[in-house]
Amino acid sequence: MTRKHLDSPDLTLDEVMKIWPQTITVFLRHKMLCVGCLVNPFHTIEDACIEYKLDEESFRTELQRVINAAD
Repeated sequence: MTRKHLDSPDLTLDEVMKIWPQTITVFLRHKMLCVGCLVNPFHTIEDACIEYKLDEESFRTELQRVINAAD
C-alpha cells in the first residue's frame, strides 16, 4: 500500500482527516465547514483553499505543523 503524503495533489480532505485526525483542528480554526461535509471525499486541499480564499502554501504548512507535533 502506498503511503499518502500531504503534498499529494490528489489527496482528498476525507483522506487528510482520516490519516491525520489532528488536522481537523486546523480546519475548525479557519471556520471551514469541511469537517463532516458530504463533498470532502471529492475535494482536495487546493479546492478548499480556493473555496475559503486561503493561501494554500500557508494552510499546508499549518497542517504539516500539527501532523509533526503529533509524531
